[in-house]
Amino acid sequence: MTDPVRKPRRGPGRPRQDEADDGPGTQERIRLAARSEFAARGYDKTSVRGIAKAAGVDPALVHHYFGSKDDLFAAAIEVSMEPALVVPQIVGSGPDGIGERLARYFLGIWENPATRAPLLAVIRSALTHEAAAAVLRRLILRRVLERVAADLDVPDPTFRAELAASHMIGIAILRYVVQIEPLASADPEEIIALVAPTLQRYLTER
Repeated sequence: MTDPVRKPRRGPGRPRQDEADDGPGTQERIRLAARSEFAARGYDKTSVRGIAKAAGVDPALVHHYFGSKDDLFAAAIEVSMEPALVVPQIVGSGPDGIGERLARYFLGIWENPATRAPLLAVIRSALTHEAAAAVLRRLILRRVLERVAADLDVPDPTFRAELAASHMIGIAILRYVVQIEPLASADPEEIIALVAPTLQRYLTER
């Protein structure tokens, strides 16, 4: 009697071949499931296993595509902000009006309910967890604001980016997290009109 042919064992963290062949569609499903789970449960209470269950995949597949929970957190939030698409739009027309374009972009993603929920999870988690704070720094400061400032002909672009970040994140906390009135119910266009000149000065004034 011959021994049955055994299938090769998977290495740690590697998905089955039929799972890996799902490709980008599976990655996007995992990313969207992660965004939903982080938004609903926060950073602390969200697990890779729970995300895998929501996406209908094996947890090993989540690790295969995204690595750690922190990396997945960053990927889930980045899909809301799309920095690779947005940064060229912000800086593409030159320095004139960049403050308004930046304010409009930032307010736009917060006003959209689909992108607001995961960003709320980031802000709330960043106040108490260093891992979430690191994601916020990397995503908003390095992936968006520093790239915007680096394309401008001004001294101290990093410092200017940090000032712009502090201004906009402060607005996000007061308007969407703490919900202080009258800021919480103010018309977005009114906020943009008042904030844009300050952002313009941060990013362009020599």
